[in-house]
Amino acid sequence: MKAQHERHENSNLRAENEKLRAENIRYKEALSNATCPHCGGPASIGEMSFDEQHLRIENARLRDEIDRISGIAAKYVGKPMVSYPHLSTHTSSRSLDLGVGNFGAQSGIGGDMYGGGDLLRSVSLPTEADKPMIVELAVAAMEELIRMAQAGEPLWIPTSDNSTEILSEDEYLRTFPRGIGPKPLGLKSEASRETAVVIMNHISLVEILMDVNQWSSVFSGIVSRAMTLEVLSTGVAGNYNGALQVMTAEFQVPSPLVPTRENYFVRYCKHHPDGTWAVVDVSLDNLRPSPITRNRRRPSGCLIQELPNGYSKVIWVEHVEVDDRAVHNIYRPLVNSGLAFGAKRWVATLDRQCERLASAMASNIPAGDVGVITSPEGRKSMLKLAERMVMSFCAGVGASTTHTWTTLSGSGADDVRVMTRKSMDDPGRPPGIVLSAATSFWIPVPPKRVFDFLRAENSRSEWDILSNGGLVQEMAHIANGRDPGNCVSLLRVNSANSSQSNMLILQESCTDPTGSYVIYAPVDIVAMNVVLSGGDPDYVALLPSGFAILPDGAVLHGGGILDVGSGGSLLTVAFQILVDSAPTAKLSLGSVATVNSLIKCTVERIKAAVSCENT
Repeated sequence: MKAQHERHENSNLRAENEKLRAENIRYKEALSNATCPHCGGPASIGEMSFDEQHLRIENARLRDEIDRISGIAAKYVGKPMVSYPHLSTHTSSRSLDLGVGNFGAQSGIGGDMYGGGDLLRSVSLPTEADKPMIVELAVAAMEELIRMAQAGEPLWIPTSDNSTEILSEDEYLRTFPRGIGPKPLGLKSEASRETAVVIMNHISLVEILMDVNQWSSVFSGIVSRAMTLEVLSTGVAGNYNGALQVMTAEFQVPSPLVPTRENYFVRYCKHHPDGTWAVVDVSLDNLRPSPITRNRRRPSGCLIQELPNGYSKVIWVEHVEVDDRAVHNIYRPLVNSGLAFGAKRWVATLDRQCERLASAMASNIPAGDVGVITSPEGRKSMLKLAERMVMSFCAGVGASTTHTWTTLSGSGADDVRVMTRKSMDDPGRPPGIVLSAATSFWIPVPPKRVFDFLRAENSRSEWDILSNGGLVQEMAHIANGRDPGNCVSLLRVNSANSSQSNMLILQESCTDPTGSYVIYAPVDIVAMNVVLSGGDPDYVALLPSGFAILPDGAVLHGGGILDVGSGGSLLTVAFQILVDSAPTAKLSLGSVATVNSLIKCTVERIKAAVSCENT
């Protein structure tokens, strides 16, 4: 990998050398046509040769650098360096439009790329012939990201109240004529930029972004699936500087009504001389033949700047081209606002997760924590269990291509969608047939009010049919963010019927300006006692259910305060129920009818309760 990385650097330096050589020729031509500013006659060579001399010195330095890298690379591979003519001679003038015609057909693993509906299984690995082109594209993308993150007008045009900014597409094309080529027909551009200060050091942030498991865990509400297909470079000097990975990922909104966005891209990390770290993604869709392109990532990513006391400043840029015609009408204003897939959602999620991680790493028990948690180990185990619960919920509530949702009844957006799967040999899930059901709908109540209603234990009996009207008591509380709504709770439902045993429920609620979640799961009392004692939470069986609450769009009022579109909320309700624990069991129509009535009854209760509160 290191030898390959050195080869790529060698090629890039050769390309730079060639560009300087071309500039040298232009200077010579300018010298021959130059006139003296004093007399108007031809200028002497001696008067104007400083720049030329400077170029000669720079070229000599580049030649030495190329020779040095070639020597290092030869030691690793045991043979002379192979140069790539298209990199060393045409980089300065050639567009990086990687048309499909430049490459032979790549055989996919799973058949038709989009017909199969599963990018993560169907995409092929890059060939050796592709890799120099991938490196060239990544380097150009890094340069574009830096400029996109730091530029002001006329590239980014502020709105009239300076509350947000819009990318000028004309100025963008003028500024970045190279890249992944013109926008395909039928796609629309989405571009956004957001800046924030987060409570995490810069090295840890880079590690999260470059480790696919950590990345998909921290951003589980946005990244439904992700995979590293090939590591082209692991970086140098024991860190991710120069790391290069070919990846696939699927991005989602927590609702079955918004199609996911699948991308095949290269991720490149670089430590810049000023101390800033940058991580950039750019689509590689043109490396694989496809009858249709539904979305692609132009250079997107973030700049990370170290701040004192373990904080970091993050500038995030999202720039995609997408076909969003399949988005349901009630979600269209949200998607168009950028709150669904834009930079604001990435940064808000990162900020909230950094606070959560800081809370999880606390060695003491903060004063805000109450209840039956008596040790730091028990606290960490409970947070770890809640994290797995949230990830499981997020992975099962969207329109991922791994799911096959079936519409049951109703019309319009109130349709209940169900899917089934068999849970076998997974200690974190109960064995048997699991039935998932979800529905999304709009209600004319602000998201914060819906969130506060659903997370409060004293209003739970108004919507939770399974609690049977029992008194709900909070047994443990872990605060994990500045907002009081960001917390993990252990709830006990004291049954109103003396013949029924009490029930324990693990719940995590989290909120940020782009969305909120209330996620919960019944837990076994014996297993939970093990967790509270600091035991391994991975063997606690969970079937999470819950709510995703999103604003119905974005309107920026005076002072730059973000408010919801029409004052309403987009609410997704999702349940998971074990319908049969036998490994050979089959799903019955009665089970489907039960879960359908359960979810519809819950929806009606929520609508009635929050409407009363709203009035």
